[in-house]
Amino acid sequence: MKTPPGASSRTKCSRELRSFCAFSCPRAKKSTCTAWFPQQEHPSENGSQMPGHGSPATSTMVLLLTSAEDLDCTPGFQQKVFHINQPAEFIEDQSILNLTFSDCKGNDKLRYEVSSPYFKVNSDGGLVALRNITAVGKTLFVHARTPHAEDMAELVIVGGRDIQGSLQDIFKFARTSPVPRQKRSIVVSPILIPENQRQPFPRDVGKVVDSDRPERSKFRLTGKGVDQEPKGIFRINENTGSVSVTRTLDREVIAVYQLFVETTDVNGKTLEGPVPLEVIVIDQNDNRPIFREGPYIGHVMEGSPTGTTVMRMTAFDADDPATDNALLRYNIRQQTPDKPSPNMFYIDPEKGDIVTVVSPALLDRETLENPKYELIIEAQDMAGLDVGLTGTATATIMIDDKNDHSPKFTKKEFQATVEEGAVGVIVNLTVEDKDDPTTGAWRAAYTIINGNPGQSFEIHTNPQTNEGMLSVVKPLDYEISAFHTLLIKVENEDPLVPDVSYGASSTATVHITVLDVNEGPVFYPDPMMVTRRENISVGSVLLTVNATDPDSLQHQTIRYSVYKDPAGWLNINPINGTVDTTAVLDRESPFVDNSVYTALFLAIDSGNPPATGTGTLLITLEDVNDNAPFIYPTVAEVCDDAKNLSVVILGASDKDLHPNTDPFKFEIHKQAVPDKVWKISKINNTHALVSLLQNLNKANYNLPIMVTDSGKPPMTNITDLRVQVCSCRNSKVDCNAAGALHFSLPSLLLLSLFSLACL
Repeated sequence: MKTPPGASSRTKCSRELRSFCAFSCPRAKKSTCTAWFPQQEHPSENGSQMPGHGSPATSTMVLLLTSAEDLDCTPGFQQKVFHINQPAEFIEDQSILNLTFSDCKGNDKLRYEVSSPYFKVNSDGGLVALRNITAVGKTLFVHARTPHAEDMAELVIVGGRDIQGSLQDIFKFARTSPVPRQKRSIVVSPILIPENQRQPFPRDVGKVVDSDRPERSKFRLTGKGVDQEPKGIFRINENTGSVSVTRTLDREVIAVYQLFVETTDVNGKTLEGPVPLEVIVIDQNDNRPIFREGPYIGHVMEGSPTGTTVMRMTAFDADDPATDNALLRYNIRQQTPDKPSPNMFYIDPEKGDIVTVVSPALLDRETLENPKYELIIEAQDMAGLDVGLTGTATATIMIDDKNDHSPKFTKKEFQATVEEGAVGVIVNLTVEDKDDPTTGAWRAAYTIINGNPGQSFEIHTNPQTNEGMLSVVKPLDYEISAFHTLLIKVENEDPLVPDVSYGASSTATVHITVLDVNEGPVFYPDPMMVTRRENISVGSVLLTVNATDPDSLQHQTIRYSVYKDPAGWLNINPINGTVDTTAVLDRESPFVDNSVYTALFLAIDSGNPPATGTGTLLITLEDVNDNAPFIYPTVAEVCDDAKNLSVVILGASDKDLHPNTDPFKFEIHKQAVPDKVWKISKINNTHALVSLLQNLNKANYNLPIMVTDSGKPPMTNITDLRVQVCSCRNSKVDCNAAGALHFSLPSLLLLSLFSLACL
C-alpha cells in the first residue's frame, strides 16, 4: 500500500487509538491499523491541533486507510473524511477529488447527493463544481445510496468561509470523531441520517464501539426516540453496538435526537456510561415555499419616481433555513393588466421588495386602463435553481390617486331665478374633476367670494354628484334689488400637488333674477297696543291702524276688516282703519286674559289675486269699581243648646282689582228679633264671625248681612244668611225645616276653621 502524499510514516495503533481503529476498521482480524496524518498543522475549530500534533484520540483524523490484509467488504464510503484546501476558485467540471463507495453488491443504481447545489458527484465518484465558485463554506456532505446500502462522507474545506452558516454548524457536527475518551472505552460518533428515507427498514445507520467491555456485557440505548416519545425510532444491537433506524425521519418534526449509550452486565447493571449520542437528521428539499400572510395588498401613489417600494412579499419554507433548501428567490410570473407596460414592477429576488420600474409619467392613474394590478409572485427555494420547489401568491397593487387635477366648472356662467320671499336651492353648479371620486382629491368645496354682503346666499356640496347647491337662506326683496351677481370658486378638500394650481376654470359667475310677487300688506307696529278704562262708552275710538303694501311699484289700495274679535266689542273702518267700540269693554269678561283683550285685523290689497296681511291689537283694560262684593257661605246651622254660640265665619270676595276690593266692612243689616240676639265681629280684611248672644229655639232664621268694599265710591251688597237652629240630642241633629241642609256642630266648627286657614 502506498503512502498518500503529504502523509507521515506508518504508525502502529497505540492502546488509546485501539478502540478507534476497531470502530473505523470493524472487520479487521488484527489488532493494528494504519493511519496517516498531515504534516502541516491545521487548527481545529476549537483551537486544538489537528491529528499528528497531539494525542491521536483528541482530533478528527484527516485520512484514514486500513490495512487490506484479511478484510471483508464493508458497505459504505472507504474514506469518511476529506480535507480540501480552499482554492482561489473551483473551476466548472474540473475534478476536485474521487470518492469511493461500495455496497459490496456491485453498486447497482448508485446515486449521490451533495449538500450544496453548486456541486455534483459523477457516476465514477468524481466530485466536480457545476459552475465557477469562489467560496462554498467550510463543510460539504456527500450522501451515497443504493438499494442495499447508504453512507455519508464529509468534505472539510480548509480555509473556507462561513456562507449563511456551514452544514457542520447546522448539524453541530463535531470534527473530533471519535470523541475524546476521557478515561472511558465507549466510542461514539454523531450519526447523520437523511430525512425521508424509503424502505427497507430497519437499516443500520451507525455503530458504537467499546473495545474494553467485559464479555457478556451488553449495549443499551436510551433517550427521546428510543424509550421516550416518540418511542421505537432507534434501537441498538446489544451485542455488536450497531444502531439502526426503524422508520422514515422528518427533520421538520425533529431535527436532532439526543440519545445515550451505556454498557450493562447480564443483570442490567450499568458498567460504563451513559455516553451522549447525537443523531442529526439531514434536511432534504421536501417543503415548498408558502406565502401565509395574505391577502397581499399594496398601494403606490401615482406619479411616484422609478424605484419606489410598494410592498414586501415574504414566503416561508419549512426546510432547514441554513441550507439552500430554504434559500428563497422571488420573481414576478405574471402581471395583469399588462398595459401600458408588461413590466410595471420589479421584485427584489432576495428580499421580496416590489418596486416600480416605469417612469412617473406612465404611472398616471387617470390614463391607466385599470388602476389596480395583480401580480403572480413566485418564490423558489434552492436559491432559484431549476431543481428548486416553488410556491405562488397574488399581490394586488392599487395605484392611489393624488390631487393632480383641479376641479373645473362646466360653464363659465350660470343663471338662476327666484321669487321674492322664497328660500331654498335655486341652482346646481356642475364641475369636472379627473381625480378619484372616492377621495378628497375629487370632492369639491365651494365658496362665494363676491356678491353676498347680506349673507342671503349659501352654497353646499352635493356629496353624491359633487355639484354646488346654491341656496337662498334669507328672503330676497324685489323692490330692493331685482338682480344679484355672485362670484363662486371651487377647490378640492385635499390640497393640490405643488406643480398644479387652480386656474380661471375654477371660478364661475351666477346671475340671479328676483321675480316680483304680490306681497301682503304689513301692519306697523305689530302688535298694536292701547290702554283704556273698562266701561267706556260705546262708539269710543280706540286707534287707527296703519298697514303698508311692500309692492311699492304697483300702487295698490288697502282695505281693512276684523279677523278675530272674541267678545264682539270692536269695529274697524275698512277705508281708513279707525277702530271703535260696539259694546261695553268689561275687564271681568271671560274673554279678557290678565286685563288684556286681543283682537286680529286684516289688511287686503287690491292685487290679482289680492294679498292679505294680519295685524294684532292688544287692549289693556284698566279696572273700575263696578262689582259689589259677595259673601260665603250663605247657610249655617247651630244647636239650640250649644254652649259655644259661634254660628259661622263669613268670607267676602270681589271681582275688581285692588284698591276696589278689601278691606271689606261686614254689618247686620236688620236684626231678626227685637232684642238683638245676633252679633258680627271682624276677624281680618276679608272675614268676620257671626255669633249668638243667647240660645234660640229650634227654627230657621234669615239674617241679612251687608258687605261693603273699599272702592271710591264704595259698592255694597246685602245677602241673607240662612241660619238653622236644630235640636241636637244623643248625637242626632234635628232641624225643623223639611228640606233644610243639616250640618252637625262639629262640621260647622270644622268649616269655620277651614275658612280661617284660607285667610
